[in-house]
Amino acid sequence: MNKVSEKSGLSKKDAEKSVNAFIESVTEYLKSGNDLQLIGFGNFQVKQRVAKTGRNPKTGEPFKIAAANVPSFKAGQNLKQAVK
Repeated sequence: MNKVSEKSGLSKKDAEKSVNAFIESVTEYLKSGNDLQLIGFGNFQVKQRVAKTGRNPKTGEPFKIAAANVPSFKAGQNLKQAVK
């Protein structure tokens, strides 16, 4: 939160509130079935993971892994270039 506070000029407490509000907003948006695109930063979306069979590494015994919705993030071009 220190960096957010420094760059935005907000107090640490306000910066934390802002970041938490952003995270909650993205979470709610994804839960409602929408994808979120932040131009230059990346895309948040929910992908469906299919059901499959796994194996217990200790016993080798098979078990079922249920299908699920999982959050996904794909970095945008600007973010990729900045990290390079």
